[in-house]
This record gives sequence, C-alpha cells and structure tokens, in this order.
Amino acid sequence: MSHYYVNDESLAHDEHILDLKIKDVSLRLYTNRGVFSKGGLDFGTKVLLESMDIPASSKTIIDMGSGYGPISIYLAKKYPDKHIFAFDVNERAVHLTRKNMEENHVSNVEANVSFLFENVKVKADVVVTNPPIRAGKQTIFKLYEEAYENLNSNGFLYVVIQKKQGAPSTYNKLLELFKHCEVIEKSAGYWVLLAQKV
Repeated sequence: MSHYYVNDESLAHDEHILDLKIKDVSLRLYTNRGVFSKGGLDFGTKVLLESMDIPASSKTIIDMGSGYGPISIYLAKKYPDKHIFAFDVNERAVHLTRKNMEENHVSNVEANVSFLFENVKVKADVVVTNPPIRAGKQTIFKLYEEAYENLNSNGFLYVVIQKKQGAPSTYNKLLELFKHCEVIEKSAGYWVLLAQKV
C-alpha cells in the first residue's frame, strides 16, 4: 500500500483542481493521487491556517511536510513580503506545489524534496507543520527536534494535530524542547499548538 509520506512512482495520475477560500485568500490548487488529502483541504490544515498570525518581523517560513502546497501558497498570498520554503519527501507533492505556485501567481515560495530537515539549508523565523501522523511518533518527534534546531532565536513553531492522534504528547514534547508552548485553538478535536524558541 502506498503512503503520502513516501515516493511511489508507480501510482497512476488522477489530477484535479480544488477551488478554496480561506479567510480572505482564494486558492486554486492542483492535487493528485498519492498526496495527502487529495480530495479536499484537510480540516486540520484549515484550522491551522485560520489560527495563524505571522509576526511582521518574521521574514522566512518553512512549511515542513508541505504536500501539494496549501499552507505555502496561502501564506505566500497572505504575506507577499515573506520568503517561504516548502519541503516534502514526496516528489509528486513537490511537483504539485511548484505547479500551484504558477497557478496562483506566487513567486515567494521555493519547493524542494526533503525527508524532514535533511536537505534544509536555511534557518527560519517560523516553521509550520501538519505532521504526517501515519509516519509514526518517532518520525514526528524527530520533526519537532529538527524544527527547533532550524529556527532562529525567538522563532515560532506552529503544529496542528488531532487530540486522538497525539496532541497531548506533542504538547508535552514541545514544552520539553521549547520551554514555552500554548494551545491557541481547539476545533472539532484538532489542536493548534504554538511554541517559541527563546
């Protein structure tokens, strides 16, 4: 069985378009078989995007596990002065993010293939993630640890996760790493967590 957090070049293509509006931002996004939430915007991602408020002082954002790019493209349109780096292990997802950049006329996103932060060469002021829960707790916690290392001082990490899929243990892990973490939104079983590196 294929998973969205691995590469599977044998998958047949089934590309289609999603027209979305989040807050005041309209998005037109291509999706395909083999990527996360291909049939529509994941509810957790929607809650995350509606909860985020990027500080004016933050200039660089990493979208880790970017999928076909809904987080990156939304942030690029809402914050055209920010530079956004989108990373995903899934090559098909990265290809779609690049296609969606063109479709939405954004030029402030760079999309690249990376397993977690392996190929990340930048430090960021903000890291955003809807983590790949099915990849397992060890991978998720590694993502949090590497996010901490790749954040600038006073940088922020935003995470969305369902309570039943480990939100409380994620909260405890982020508190251990960052010393400061808060739940900024709860909606339909999803928690949006905000941690700051001080």
